Amino acid sequence: MPGGIELILIVVVVVLLFGRGKISGLMGDVAKGITSFRKGMKEAEEKTDDPLEPKVIDNAAQPVADPVKDTEKSDS
Repeated sequence: MPGGIELILIVVVVVLLFGRGKISGLMGDVAKGITSFRKGMKEAEEKTDDPLEPKVIDNAAQPVADPVKDTEKSDS
């Protein structure tokens, strides 16, 4: 693990190579990416169903089998 002097030297070299404007632009892009990621995670949480919340089942859309007719067909 680099110490304090090594970290300062690395920061100075990076600033000299890339320039302060390019680094600040890169940090702005990183911040936008993190914000976008957090927003996406929040939307995903809102869309998922709560397992403790009771679910409403729509039985009207499904046909109901008549047990009397089903037994008459199998007896024949």
